[in-house]
Amino acid sequence: MFKFETDVLIIGSGPAGSAAAALLSAYGVRNVVVTKYNWLANTPRAHITNQRAMEVFRDLGIEDEVNQKAVAQEWMGNNVFCTSLAGEELGRLYSWGTHPNRMADYTLASPTKICDIPQNLLEPILAHAGAIKGSRYRFDTEYIGLVQDNDGVTATVRDRLSADGGNSQVAKDIGLPFEGQMGVGGSMNIVCEMDLTKYVAHRPSVLYWVLQPGSNVGGIGMGLVRMVRPWNEWLIVWGYDINDGPPKVTDELAKDIVLKLVGDPNIPIKIKSTSTWTVNHCYATQVAKGRVFCMGDAIHRHPPSNGLGSNTSIQDAFNLAWKLAMVVKGQAGEDLLKSYDAERAPIAKQIVERANKSITEFGPIFQSLGLTDTTDPVVMRANMEKMKDHNAAAEQQREQLREAILFKSYEFNCHGVEMNQRYTSIAVKSDGSAEPTYKRDKELYYEATTWPGARLPHVWIGNDNGHRISTLDLAGKGEFTLFTGIGGEPWMKAAQEVSAQLNIPIRLVQIGPGKKHTDLYGEWAAIREIKDSGCLLVRPDFHVAFRAKEVVGDPEAQLTEALTHLLSLNTKKIVQEKLHVSNSL
Repeated sequence: MFKFETDVLIIGSGPAGSAAAALLSAYGVRNVVVTKYNWLANTPRAHITNQRAMEVFRDLGIEDEVNQKAVAQEWMGNNVFCTSLAGEELGRLYSWGTHPNRMADYTLASPTKICDIPQNLLEPILAHAGAIKGSRYRFDTEYIGLVQDNDGVTATVRDRLSADGGNSQVAKDIGLPFEGQMGVGGSMNIVCEMDLTKYVAHRPSVLYWVLQPGSNVGGIGMGLVRMVRPWNEWLIVWGYDINDGPPKVTDELAKDIVLKLVGDPNIPIKIKSTSTWTVNHCYATQVAKGRVFCMGDAIHRHPPSNGLGSNTSIQDAFNLAWKLAMVVKGQAGEDLLKSYDAERAPIAKQIVERANKSITEFGPIFQSLGLTDTTDPVVMRANMEKMKDHNAAAEQQREQLREAILFKSYEFNCHGVEMNQRYTSIAVKSDGSAEPTYKRDKELYYEATTWPGARLPHVWIGNDNGHRISTLDLAGKGEFTLFTGIGGEPWMKAAQEVSAQLNIPIRLVQIGPGKKHTDLYGEWAAIREIKDSGCLLVRPDFHVAFRAKEVVGDPEAQLTEALTHLLSLNTKKIVQEKLHVSNSL
C-alpha cells in the first residue's frame, strides 16, 4: 500500500478542482489532485466563460492562453431562433453583452472579456498552470472514502478498476444537506463535425435554437445546435422523456436528429461522441464539514442555462484557495474557513434556481407561437404560420414573440448574476453601513460598490510610466492589498506595522497626483466611495474586506482589529493538519 501526505487533497480534476490546484500552487501550498479518469475532460461540455472567471485566469497569468484557444465575444452575439438552420428564422437576441447598449456595461465592469472555450480545451490550461507550479496529478485514481478527526483528514484512494457512477461521493460521505431534486428532465449530447458555414457565418453565435413541432417530447420539439469550433464542430442537445429512461443513442439516431435540426439532408456529418444526462435542480445548503470542503458540481447541480456551471465552480475555488493557504501557513485561524460555507452556499442556491428558471422562460416563446394551445403538431405548425398574416391577431402574435425573445436576456445577458456577488461573513469587517440598493435590475446589471463584501470595482488608472493598469491587477496574487490616496499615509504606515506583526503580506497602492498611481480619468474618485484619505483593504479574491471613509482615530488599531476579526486570529490555532477539498467526482 502506498501512502502520501499533502497539505490539500483535491478530489476531481474539473474546472473547480484544477482551478483550486493552480491557485494553491501559486500561493505556495502543496496539493495533490486525484481523479478516477485517465485524463481531463474529453468532451466540450461547459463553454461560456464569463468575466469573473476570466479575472481568476488573469490573476493566475493564463488569461492570454485562454483567449488564444477561445472564441471571442464578438462571435458569440446572435442567439438565433429558427425552424432549422437551413429553414425560417423566427428572431434573434443580442447575447453575452454584444448589444451596443450592453457592451458598455461589460466593458466598464472588468478588464477581461467574456469568451467561449470548451471544457476539454480549458482543463489542460488549468492543469498545466497548477502542475508547473507544483500540483501533483494522479489519474486513474478513485476516491473510496475518508475519515476526519482533530488531527486531520485521512482519505483512501485506489487505482481505478470501475466507476461507481455516483455524484460526489465526498458530499455523501460527509453528509452535506441538499435541497431540490435530481433528474427533473432528460437530455442527450451529440458531438459532431459538419461544415455549417453557409448557414451560420453571417449570423455568428454560440447557440442556435430550433423549434420543430412534433419532433420531440411534448410535441414542441426544441433542439439546440451549439457551436464548439466555428463553424465545423458542433454539440447538439436533444431531449428525451425522463420517465422512459435514457435511450440508446446510435450513430444512426444521432445523425437523424442532427439532420432534422440543420434542415439540409446533404450535409456530411461525422459523429464524434454521444452521451445522455439529466436536468437537475439541486443545491447544498451547507458546503463544508470540518476540514472537508466541496465545490463545483458537488454543491450546485443544474442545467447549463446561463452558462453558470464552470464559472461558479472556478469562483468557488478562488474563494476557498486563499483561505486554505493562510490557514495552512499559520497566518489565520481555522475559523476563517467557516466563511467559505457562509459565502458560497447562498451562491449555490442562487445559480441553481436561476438556471432552472431560465428553462421555464422559454414558455412565453412557445406561447407566442401557439405551441402550447394544442398537442397536434399539424395545428402547431399552422399556428406558427399565422404570425405572417395581416391582421390584428397576427400583429399581436409578432409583438408577443418579440417580447418573449427579448425576455431571454435573463439567461443570455445576466451580467448581474455573474458579477454582483456580495459576501457577508466573518471574513468581511463591516463598516456599519447598509448594503447599497440596486438602481437597476440586479440580475441583468452589475453595479459596482466598495461596500465591504463586494468585489473591488475595476477602473483603469495610470502607473508611473504612463501606462494603464486595472485596479484588479494591483490586487490579488494571494495577498491583501490596501488602497488609499493623498492623506492616506497613516493607513500605509499602519499596514506596514500590522503586516510585520501578523506576518501577513499587505500590498500598498496609493492613488493620486505625484504618486506611483494616478486617477487618469477621474473614475477611481467617482467609484471608490471613500475620501482621499480613506482606505480599502482588499482580499486576495478581490472582495473588499475592510473600508474606512477617512482617517479617524488610530489606523493601526483599526487595521489590527479588522484583520484579527476577518482572519479569526482571536481564536487562532496554528494548523499542521491536512485539509481536504472536493469538487464533483
